[in-house]
Amino acid sequence: MSQRLRHSEALAAAEALADSAPYNRDALYLVAANQRCLYRIPEALETLQRLEQRHPRFSLLYQERGYCYMSLRETRRAVDAFLQAVNFNPALAASWMMLERLYCMMGEVENAAAASKQVCALQHMPAEIVRASSLFSEGDLSAAASILRGYLLNANAIEAVRLRAKIALARLNRQQYSEALNAIETALKFDPRNSDYLSVYAAACVGLGRHDTAIAVYRTLLAGSPGSAELHVALGHSLKSTGRQQEAIQSYRVAATLRPSFGDAYWSLANLKTYCFSPSEIAEMRAQESEPAAHPVDRYHLCFALGKALEDRNDFAESWRFYERGNRLKRVECRYDSDFMEREVRKQIEICTAPFFAAREGVGFPHRGPIFIVGLPRSGSTLVEQILVSHSQVEATNELYDLQRIVLEIPGYPEVLGDLTRDDFRKLGERYLTDTSVYRTDKAFFVDKMPNNFRHIGVIQLMLPESKIIDVRREPMACCVSNLKQLFASGQEFSYSFDDIARYYRAYLELMRHWDAVLSGRILRVSYEELVKDLEGNVRRILDFCGLEFEPACIEFYKNERIVSTPSSEQVRRPIFRDALFQWRNFEPWLGPLKDRLGDALIRYL
Repeated sequence: MSQRLRHSEALAAAEALADSAPYNRDALYLVAANQRCLYRIPEALETLQRLEQRHPRFSLLYQERGYCYMSLRETRRAVDAFLQAVNFNPALAASWMMLERLYCMMGEVENAAAASKQVCALQHMPAEIVRASSLFSEGDLSAAASILRGYLLNANAIEAVRLRAKIALARLNRQQYSEALNAIETALKFDPRNSDYLSVYAAACVGLGRHDTAIAVYRTLLAGSPGSAELHVALGHSLKSTGRQQEAIQSYRVAATLRPSFGDAYWSLANLKTYCFSPSEIAEMRAQESEPAAHPVDRYHLCFALGKALEDRNDFAESWRFYERGNRLKRVECRYDSDFMEREVRKQIEICTAPFFAAREGVGFPHRGPIFIVGLPRSGSTLVEQILVSHSQVEATNELYDLQRIVLEIPGYPEVLGDLTRDDFRKLGERYLTDTSVYRTDKAFFVDKMPNNFRHIGVIQLMLPESKIIDVRREPMACCVSNLKQLFASGQEFSYSFDDIARYYRAYLELMRHWDAVLSGRILRVSYEELVKDLEGNVRRILDFCGLEFEPACIEFYKNERIVSTPSSEQVRRPIFRDALFQWRNFEPWLGPLKDRLGDALIRYL
């Protein structure tokens, strides 16, 4: 009776927590667990279904579902649930134990033995490593790293070192470059010649803009593995970012020679935007692309490279055929959902109204340093960035993921913005500045050029009300076609079909009209076409908006030898040119469907 009472009280507390914080993962989990303990199995399964919709990779929900099915004596469904649990988190000893038991009951001897082996392995592993492994699998990298730091002070355990390296790689994949560097440096102390660890170290240095260090590491790795085409391409990327174009070209060519089917090597050459392919190189790319056994990733890289090579030779029909094919192949592997994007835009518009901001006037952290450049990729944002960072008081960073990471970690964003306090917004502003400090020195201003941040201008206003926001806008046909010709290293998955790019552009216009209305005067719009026509006039306008005195270096931006990692890296190292304004017209015969989808955006984009 007393145990049932405890579960009833625990359930009431968990339900109260879930009501006050509906996106709290652990609250819903505790609701389900206590419902099961009270034999309210259907309710528990319903709660777990809601939990899965919000946190589909949370392993404990599948373990709890397994317990529910065991209570219902549905053995096969219980096995499936426990298997899902260990698939997400191999360190769940309880799930492995239940699998061993269930397989024995079902007479599946081999499966039972395999589960028993996993149980035994976990039992012989230090508890700290098991706990850190479990946290790592759940995505709680900070907690896992904290456990490992303490453990490594007292033990030279290979399991801990390997897990530390896995954490570094996970940090790298999340664009948490500073944390990745710290984690992999720990692993390298124990195994300084490990090539996998050195590769992660070099990639983290690249993310932090430390290309000279990365180049040295890549050259060290190549000394031991001269036949690695991937390493030659990675070296080429860092050489390109530092302006060493001829050396980058040589690295890409070596990669293509080592592996003729390596599409990324050819696309890297094309992505320089200034490289001219020879007839023999074009013939080789055609041959590799037409190979029936070509890997899809190599094939679409080759298609985009051929599109650029043939465009440079004015063979626009054949060029577009390859661009179209490359986009079609790339779109297949993308998970982008235009409906989801449009719903998110509507949410921002519904929540972030003028009265909403008026009620929160004065919130956030007062800091004038950040300058956010937003818009679409290929809109001229790198040019505006190059102009700004040529000023003596402005620092270049990169297309930073920090703001996107912050909003992803706000449960229920953007709906929950109304529930956040003044202190919450101040802390978010402080966190952004702390997280981005690794990319900066002591200059008064810095540029964050992540174009997708236009989706989060509301939270920028709330957490950093004194920052500057510049919307760089390009004529829709020129902008969309430029995106369709670009194979991005990651992200920007809206850019691989007429329908997706047109809907994204229209959603961007809709949201920016809203921000302009509710945050009047807060955002400076810069037209790429006008910037090209009147460089000095627009440079003065941009600097004045940012509170900066005019400096001639901003007009001669192409003399700035800074690191540039975007596709426009070579273009911004040359004086401004007008050729790009109408390049899209070369493909006009095939762009009817794009025009139709853009609709009135063609005339109302400014």
